[in-house]
Amino acid sequence: MEPDQFASGQPLVSVIIPAYNAEAFILHTLNSVISQTYKNIEVIVVDDGSHDKTAQIVESIMQRDDRVTLLQQPNSGVSAARNKAIEKSRGEYIAPIDADDIWYPQSIEKQVQCMLHAGPSTGVVYAWSAHIDEKGLLTGGHNAFDLAGDVFEALMFSNFIGNGSASLIRRICFNRIGGYNAQVEPCEDLDLYLRIAELYKFHVVKEFLVGYRKTTGSRSFNCRGMETSLRIILRNRKQQYPDIPLFFYRWSWGHYYLYLSNQSRLSGRYWISIHYLYKAARADLVLLLYPEFYRHLCRCGLRLVEKAVIFTARILHCPSATNFRKAGTTHKKFTISDIEIRSSRRLPCSLNKLHRARLQRIHRLFAK
Repeated sequence: MEPDQFASGQPLVSVIIPAYNAEAFILHTLNSVISQTYKNIEVIVVDDGSHDKTAQIVESIMQRDDRVTLLQQPNSGVSAARNKAIEKSRGEYIAPIDADDIWYPQSIEKQVQCMLHAGPSTGVVYAWSAHIDEKGLLTGGHNAFDLAGDVFEALMFSNFIGNGSASLIRRICFNRIGGYNAQVEPCEDLDLYLRIAELYKFHVVKEFLVGYRKTTGSRSFNCRGMETSLRIILRNRKQQYPDIPLFFYRWSWGHYYLYLSNQSRLSGRYWISIHYLYKAARADLVLLLYPEFYRHLCRCGLRLVEKAVIFTARILHCPSATNFRKAGTTHKKFTISDIEIRSSRRLPCSLNKLHRARLQRIHRLFAK
């Protein structure tokens, strides 16, 4: 079916939202979508066999905004849910967003403007993401890279886009490469980006337009699943492109293991975090030259000692055991301006600087 358009010529954008037991955040997500300054959208929510009030919340939104549609299916996974939404959609562009993320008001508008300006050789326009917590507050984390053009090898080294809610995708891309691959969840978004990057260019809107929610119960903390998926993706690409030098894969695995170590540490799995640090060092010995590597290791060690002290104090019925639990960390409140300053800061001799330098080098080395 041909995409709908306003009389003004604005292309229809199909927003697709897979939702499974998403009652905690789906209302916030949908409100951010229907409040976009770009109005020519259709919103397709696929309830993937939820057992909570996800469907009822979506239906309440449908009563006040007829652009929203609800589809339901037995639990089949996020890839199947997205593919079903794409199949039912009519838009010239597809804009995926997870059921716990948010868009800031001009997200679609600015990405569509960039896509129209970039031309038909561009398959994806992505925006920068600011990390938010379960309360919707900025944590200070972010994804803010400015790579554009031919980015296939850069994407193999690092998923610099950062998540599946930051991209606007030309519909023809799905017609040519197919949909999301359920065999590589929870890294199905990276797999999709790689397949598109083999055929199309990428462009970026250098603004924080996405709120990427990171909670310990989210898929981004499924480290074991991510490691397995990454292994499949990189193994397949290595077989497909045997001429890519081996150091490229060592760098890539070193980076990904550092990421998995950090995710494990944030979720309180300190031994697993140390295990991933060990794997990172084995993959890329250069990491051992950076003091930040050892700071990560020390943080995990100190947390393990703290847990051991608390456990021992409880066994001995020591009242002071509660002091550790009550001494919570006071978190700074961030603004988008703070995140912009952070993203532009380049700390000397940091792992982040090493990562960016390598990413830029790979992009220049393989750019066509």
